[in-house]
Order: sequence, then C-alpha cells, then structure tokens
Amino acid sequence: MFTFDQLTGFIAVAEELHFGRAAQRLNMTQPPLSRQIQKLEKSVGAELLERDNRKVQLTAAGRAFLDEARRLMALADRAPVTARRIASGRSGLLRIGFTAASGFSILGPLLEEIATSLPDVDIDLHELVTGEQIMGLQTGELDLGLARPPFDTEVFDSHLLYREAMVVAVPDGHELAGLGRAITEADLAGLPLIMHSPTDARYFYDLVIRMIPIRHTNVVHTVSQILTMVSLVAAKRGVAFVPHSATLLGVQGVRFLPLASSVDDPVELHAIWNRNITNPALSRILASLEFRED
Repeated sequence: MFTFDQLTGFIAVAEELHFGRAAQRLNMTQPPLSRQIQKLEKSVGAELLERDNRKVQLTAAGRAFLDEARRLMALADRAPVTARRIASGRSGLLRIGFTAASGFSILGPLLEEIATSLPDVDIDLHELVTGEQIMGLQTGELDLGLARPPFDTEVFDSHLLYREAMVVAVPDGHELAGLGRAITEADLAGLPLIMHSPTDARYFYDLVIRMIPIRHTNVVHTVSQILTMVSLVAAKRGVAFVPHSATLLGVQGVRFLPLASSVDDPVELHAIWNRNITNPALSRILASLEFRED
C-alpha cells in the first residue's frame, strides 16, 4: 500500500516534470524522492512516469493516477477539519422523527431555524407516530422527536413546542356551521363521527373521549391520520375532532368550528430527545434553539 508521502512526491514530480525541482520544492534530496516514486509504482502496479536524462513525462496511467492522487490528498486535508466540525456539532447528521400533524404545522419553521443556526448539519426526516419515535430515540435510530405526550421523563428530556385547540371539522353547509357558537356535547348527539384509531392515534383518541363522551354506535369510520379524517369530512362521511393546525391543510369543502371544552388548548406537541445525548450536532442545536427541560 502506498503512503501519503509517496503521493505527495508523485504529485510534485508530475507538476514539475523534473525530479530536481520537485525535490527542492519538498525540501528533500533527489535520491529519496526517486525511491518514493519507485515504491509507489510498485504498489500501484503500473509505470506512472517516463523518465530519461533529459525529461520526465506522465504515462497514460500516470495522468489518470494524478487526478486520483490529488483527490486523495484533498480528502486527507479535509478529514481532520471535518472531524473537528462534527465533534463540535457544527457538521454532521441529525435524524428527526415527526408526526404527520407536525409536518404541516411546526416542522417547516423548525427546519428553517436549524438551517439558519447550523447550515452544515444534514437533516434526515422520518414520519412516525409517537410510539415509533420513542422506540427510535431509545435505540439511537433517531436523535430528536416531534411527538405527543406521555413519555418517560426519566429517559427523555423535552421542550414544549406549542399548544393548540381541538376543533370540530364539518362539511360545508352542515347545520352545526350555522350555530355561531362553540359546539357542545348535545350538538353532536346522533351525528355520524369519524374517530381517531385507539391504537394508531392513541393520543388524540384519549384526548377526545376525555373532552366529549363518545357514543361508539355513532362512529362510522376509524382512521389514524388527520388528513384522512378531514378528507372524509369533505366527502360528507361525518364530522371529526381535529387539532386546529388541520386548518392549514386547505382541504376544500370543510369548515372548522370551535369545540366547547373546560381545557384551553389541550393539544400538545413536544420536542423530545434521549437524555444520553451522543450526537454533538443535537447538543449544538438544542443550545441554539434554547431548548430546556420542561
């Protein structure tokens, strides 16, 4: 295997096309430089230079190898800098999990903040429900999650990103839209409901049934994604309970009405991360965004 000293010597000779000038440039004598080139050619298994008493020329193999040698030396020069940037958190990879609902609300502004604070950190996004994010954070497959409570505060640090209201999505022209007030339990009696899955959307399911007593005989569809719920409402399949951020979806044929509740803005989204942080880029981003333990 060749060495970086041999590559440096070869590049100098290839650029100078003269052993004496190359040796002078490298602050060495000509005989050891000649031996370096011979050892390099033996390692490569090809003649890289044609030389006689009057001139030195690159062979076809030498011209091809010169490009690769320069590339290798550039990589070698950059490697310590890259390592230092990653160790300091200024470069690297950050793997972020996010729920579908956060994808059309907080995710965009958050990514913009990260790009402004640390432009050299690459972002790898994963759309996952909260349970999958927690598993990924525990195994190290994710660095940061945008997820719903609850989660184990002994394992995870967190930062509350925002709270929002729960609203009722109804089709355009629905009778509830003409009430001009917050929707109550009595208003929903007997209406077909589109509900959250108690397994795949457990957070929203639990939140809704705490706010409104649900008669399961009225449930006509059970789904896990907010966009699917709103699309079914637009198709006049029923009414649905969705976070206020669903208004950003822009689905035609749907009205969003306030829901009477004893709890203001009950829907929460947290940034969560494993307390045993090993990714310097994550530590840097948490500091730059001023995330603190809740």
